Amino acid sequence: MANLRSSAFQSFLRTRNYFIWPKQRRWAQVHDVRFLATHYNPNQVMDRYRNKLDQKAKAEGHQDVDTLKDAYKDKIDDLRRKASTPLTPEATPSPSPSPSNSPTPPPSPAQEQAKAATEASKSGIKPLGSYIDLEKTLALPAKEIEAIWRLRHANNPHSICACIPVETYQRIAEAARQNPQFVLPLPRKQSESQSQEIRDEANSSGNDGAGADIHFLQWGFHPPATAASSPVPAGPLASSHTSTIIFTHLAAFQTHGSYAQPHTTITHHLDLADEKGIVLMLGQVMPDSGISTTEATFLASCVQRFYDFGGQAHGRKGELLRMFTKGDAQNFKIEHLLEEAEKL
Repeated sequence: MANLRSSAFQSFLRTRNYFIWPKQRRWAQVHDVRFLATHYNPNQVMDRYRNKLDQKAKAEGHQDVDTLKDAYKDKIDDLRRKASTPLTPEATPSPSPSPSNSPTPPPSPAQEQAKAATEASKSGIKPLGSYIDLEKTLALPAKEIEAIWRLRHANNPHSICACIPVETYQRIAEAARQNPQFVLPLPRKQSESQSQEIRDEANSSGNDGAGADIHFLQWGFHPPATAASSPVPAGPLASSHTSTIIFTHLAAFQTHGSYAQPHTTITHHLDLADEKGIVLMLGQVMPDSGISTTEATFLASCVQRFYDFGGQAHGRKGELLRMFTKGDAQNFKIEHLLEEAEKL
């Protein structure tokens, strides 16, 4: 069975680019709506309906079509505004150039922070201030902040949390930028909550080893989610980024590609990294996804084991991560991955 699992996973490595970028259906037709929504000559419309317009103008007591257009000018403008779209915007006169040639002043730090917070909110990432009172938290030592962070999420059965030293997070983040995708095994003895649907997908994709279920992870780096009114000073780390990790069943990812539903999402908040030297991690486990909170915690701990090159991942764990990124199917073995994941 071990040979079967190894050959199946090596086959996935050789073709993982096809899973990451799903093939386009060859019978699909793509239309460029820009050419369908624009480009017409208004004079042709006038010439086609001029006789009817003349009859309507005379019937309503107007001298000609021009006076008819003047009478309906407000109604025409209103219809144009309602019919305008992003692809066919209503024509507006261009503003006159400013007489001053002075350059636009650069945005202030507060404006840049507000813009970054707006961009982060579009990605669905909540700021740290929506979970804890940052003004009161700044007055506490790091140990008490960690305790408050854990108590804040203790009653949520679908959340996992941690407090990471900033030096450790920086090493992990640097490795993640170079290796944004990876696979992690979840030993079958720990994954008793797997749904029958996920097990069927694993069996049909050849990933049916008795030893572990494989999960696919992807890193993402986004603008900082700090609110513009945050009392935390905008240090170099706090204003740099907010990172996320999404976990997906490998069997589901092989079947559905980028449309596969993630079962766990992890967010790293750097708001207190400069002031307190800690990064607050929060993970959300989707209900009814076939993954328990205990299993998601195990996967989250494996991230540090394989991505902390200066710490736990300085040996074969780091080499396995680099092999996966390079697509080295000859040396990357699923047995080695499982062995390293189970080492504390």
